[in-house]
Amino acid sequence: MSGYTPDEMMSIAAARELRDGILCFVGIGLPSEAANLARRTHAPGCMLIYESGTLGAKPDVLPLSIGDGVLAEKADSVVSVPEIFNYWLQAGRIDVGFLGAAQIDRYGNLNTTVIGDYRTPRVRLPGAGGAPEIAASAKEVIVILRHKRRAFVERLDFITSVGHYMGGESRRELGYPGEGPSAVITDLGVLRPDPETKELTLTALHPGASVDRVREETGWELKVSGELEVTEPPTERELAVLRELRAATREAAKEAAG
Repeated sequence: MSGYTPDEMMSIAAARELRDGILCFVGIGLPSEAANLARRTHAPGCMLIYESGTLGAKPDVLPLSIGDGVLAEKADSVVSVPEIFNYWLQAGRIDVGFLGAAQIDRYGNLNTTVIGDYRTPRVRLPGAGGAPEIAASAKEVIVILRHKRRAFVERLDFITSVGHYMGGESRRELGYPGEGPSAVITDLGVLRPDPETKELTLTALHPGASVDRVREETGWELKVSGELEVTEPPTERELAVLRELRAATREAAKEAAG
């Protein structure tokens, strides 16, 4: 099948990672798009939770922020932020945390704080929000971001959310209850942690991508699986649902802007 973009392939591949019936703590942006796509296709029973307090959110359009009213309109329930974190997340009830980032390193640690020196940054990013708690306490974490050398770095400018920390058993030694990142989905392929070292390894290429391209866009010496797979292309239904969701979101944004 042809006629889709790398961004569409990325969102669809990320959506496929979500299983039906799970509790998913969702970040805004690319994670929200992929999670809502999953709910509209193969995982209708996937319960989406946002840190603003919405349980079972079913937005008709993608939220612009965690405080967007569309999240509450059709949610199963709206609770306080302390309840979201204390009862749902920190108590180990969240199956998957779905996050984005500005930078990621070879062990899946994430930066959403600053680019450059912390005291005099070149760019000040949106910040941590609930991401550090999600990364620490969700049973597993899925990360989605575009594969660029400026994002896949040898050393983070700031560790906002801990992934597998320094590899091996170092995350467990910190006392974090969750298992950390299980997959990193990009517009070029899929990376998963090595079972022993926890270093991110390229396990699948999206159609049209190459190992050389992925290595070129990675700031460290990327390891490649000996059983490298090729991602299944998007189905007609996946593409149609994704495009409808994006179109509805654009239309809602235009109406809101007046």
